[in-house]
Amino acid sequence: MKTLYLDCGMGAAGDMITAALLELLPDKESFVKKLNSLGIPGIVFEANTSVKCGIKGTHMSVKVNGQEEEPGVPAKAEEIMSHDKEDHHEQAHAHHSHKHVGEDGKEYVHEHHGMDQIKHIVADHLHVPDKVKKDILGVYGLLAEAENHVHGTTVDEIHFHEVGTMDAIADVTAVCMLINEISPDKIIASPVNTGSGTVKCAHGILPIPAPATAYLLQGIPSYSSGIKTELCTPTGAAILKYFADDFGEMPVMRTSAIGYGMGTKDLEWANCIRAMIGETEGKTDMITELMCTIDDMTPEAASFAVQKIIEGGALDVYTVPVSMKKGRTGLLFVTLCRPEERLKMAKLIFKHTTTIGIRWHDLDRFVLDREIEDVDTPYGIIRRKVSKGYGVERTKYEYDDLSRIADEKGISINEILKNIE
Repeated sequence: MKTLYLDCGMGAAGDMITAALLELLPDKESFVKKLNSLGIPGIVFEANTSVKCGIKGTHMSVKVNGQEEEPGVPAKAEEIMSHDKEDHHEQAHAHHSHKHVGEDGKEYVHEHHGMDQIKHIVADHLHVPDKVKKDILGVYGLLAEAENHVHGTTVDEIHFHEVGTMDAIADVTAVCMLINEISPDKIIASPVNTGSGTVKCAHGILPIPAPATAYLLQGIPSYSSGIKTELCTPTGAAILKYFADDFGEMPVMRTSAIGYGMGTKDLEWANCIRAMIGETEGKTDMITELMCTIDDMTPEAASFAVQKIIEGGALDVYTVPVSMKKGRTGLLFVTLCRPEERLKMAKLIFKHTTTIGIRWHDLDRFVLDREIEDVDTPYGIIRRKVSKGYGVERTKYEYDDLSRIADEKGISINEILKNIE
């Protein structure tokens, strides 16, 4: 399986992800030419060699009308905002700009776009496949959701500031183009280092991670290593949330290419994102096993407990007959779950069984990749689970579909399977 792994130990930003993915291609120059021919108004991409802490990589520079984003306060790295609600109609259908003096004493101009303007740019100006257009708007859809949550606006009222600038739009477009070009079967990202401290944005001084970034990172493993700067931006968080299939440690893989995408800041740690592409035979993950022995429940009560714990989100629950002290016959009650749900499962076990103690430990496991496909049969659409990896592939029709059809037709499951095959 062709797997892309993103090492986000120094956060995630659109330009850094772009540069890291670009380094995975055999012909970077040709792809940069392709980016510059996309038709993004006023945008020019430049891939430059950059060295951070002795590591050579690529920095992706994006110039808007010949001017690069303000150094020291990257526009795309800041928070998003909306203007007052009474102006939302104008904001949704137009773009705005403002000037300010940067830390280097130069004057910078930033143009901001609403969601309708971004949709217009994507639909009418970008010469990219429809899938890439869908991905671009998907990423911005997540940013719009974050905007709505943080500022209490609606989609029609949204007017992006920093992540609505042309260089930010260029970053998102470039990443979507590169993902389409690389075409991995699966994307895995490491836990995300957010950085710490505060960041200057259109609203003023905000904590790191910025509110929109924090919202987008919900459900994604993230942490701060104590570095006092913004490492993960809203754009970077949205890209990871949209594209990553899983988050965790690097899987066992035969790496074929490695790319380093460099940021603009010089820090004690190498300011870069590392992208690796390679083949994985299958995947591994971690589960928690909770166990208890029970000798004072009826089989019916134990069966009900199994059902309720599975309904509560357990991966599996099973019982094994055991011989306990004083010759009593009992049950070994075993529950498998995700590590983050062990406390929830423990509460369910205490609630639905008579145990007074639960043992637990974490386990690594090998697992086959699984997906559900719809199969057109003489009985209509039936779902089929396809499992593959580690040199094997097998299929199995979903029991719920088979049993439903068997009841409706008054025939056996074996007869259904025979007619399907």
